[in-house]
Amino acid sequence: MRKQGIALTLIILLIVPLSVHAGAPLDSVKGNINKVLDVLRDPALKGESGKKTKRQKIRSISDKMFDYSELSRRTLGQDWKKLNPAQQNEFTDLYKSLLEDAYADKIINYTDEKVAFSKENQLSEKTFEVQTTILTKKADIPIYYRVIQKDGEWKVYDVVIEGVSLINNYRNQFREILMNKSPEVLLDTLKKKVGKA
Repeated sequence: MRKQGIALTLIILLIVPLSVHAGAPLDSVKGNINKVLDVLRDPALKGESGKKTKRQKIRSISDKMFDYSELSRRTLGQDWKKLNPAQQNEFTDLYKSLLEDAYADKIINYTDEKVAFSKENQLSEKTFEVQTTILTKKADIPIYYRVIQKDGEWKVYDVVIEGVSLINNYRNQFREILMNKSPEVLLDTLKKKVGKA
């Protein structure tokens, strides 16, 4: 009887940690996306006058949702080591600005499409992929958020839009520059793109 009690206790101890984390990556992504949708649907922020406020609010949510350091490191891959710590920080800031510029207008022009949250797939011990679909009148657009657990929170480190990874897309562009040129040239190129030159 005592052995059964010990076995049951071990089973409970093994199951409980799994159930605590089950659904957490999806819940985290869903919570942040719903916050963005609330901003986009806010009737007080309609028209041109509300665009700046929308951008600021969405940027604040994105800062909590994304791990820009992880995103930057994974985007550069092996080339990350070519940058010194100061350059790595500068690259992360510029890359963040580049992504905000590239996607802010698309997000702000949201016209009440629906987002379906389907499932999460474990990629590794600390990473998951949360699968979502934007339902539009013309087509359904699959968007997968890859998240990593850091300090007890789930942070996005990559987004796969219609099968195209953000990391892979930009990695190829940055790799071409760093193959023949210095990190300073990459940083200068980014500064020009985001208007900080």
